[in-house]
Amino acid sequence: MDRLMLRLNMGSGFNRMDGWINVDCYSACEPDVVCNLDGGCFWPWLDNEVDEVLFNHSLEHMGADVAGFRHVMQELYRVCKPGVLVQINVPHPRHDDFLNDPTHVRVITPELMGLMSKKACAYFREHGAANSPIAEQWDVDFEVEKVEQALDPRYEHWRGDAGIQKLITQNNNVLKEIRITLRVVK
Repeated sequence: MDRLMLRLNMGSGFNRMDGWINVDCYSACEPDVVCNLDGGCFWPWLDNEVDEVLFNHSLEHMGADVAGFRHVMQELYRVCKPGVLVQINVPHPRHDDFLNDPTHVRVITPELMGLMSKKACAYFREHGAANSPIAEQWDVDFEVEKVEQALDPRYEHWRGDAGIQKLITQNNNVLKEIRITLRVVK
């Protein structure tokens, strides 16, 4: 008999999901598992045990210092099976949703997640790039599979317009959310 898939909703808050293990550090949210994910303790799952992971507007609340963020990424890598997809949804760092919340402690971008790839680290070394070889230093390996950017509703009418890229690079509040899908490489 096949076992049920082990799917983690990390930093679930009050957004519980059926069929997932809802994990949060605040017991008031009534998660299935109370765990301070960047608190330095080992996560309560075995190596290579997890089938799917979701950070829905939660990863930007973790890892205020480098050691905490490193812990999150190393534990995530440890518990995930090879090939697992990790979905990360975060507010865009130049949107008021990110800027106005004092509990947002880390900017999460596709470029940051790209530093978690050993393949990218090899490319940086080969080309003499100054990028930090984080994947090698932290012994993790994630490939960015997909990146989606959600426009703020005030800019939806610009979708498909050639001028939207200029707006995105020059103005705050154009992009509301970044959705990054990582694949675990082992």
